[in-house]
Amino acid sequence: MSEKVKITVRDNGSLKVVGDFAVVDVEGNEIPHEGDGAALCRCGRSANKPFCDGAHKKAGFTDTQS
Repeated sequence: MSEKVKITVRDNGSLKVVGDFAVVDVEGNEIPHEGDGAALCRCGRSANKPFCDGAHKKAGFTDTQS
């Protein structure tokens, strides 16, 4: 049995995904990632979408509503 996938929502940052998973584009093509984990962008500013490149820090992204 494959390792259970765990998705962690990081405060004001990415979604950390760990386990046996695949990221696929709209056409069903797998998007390669290294290792057994990936950080997925939530802010929409990453130059490496769908992966996080830390752009949320410069953009001042927050995941809370005021």
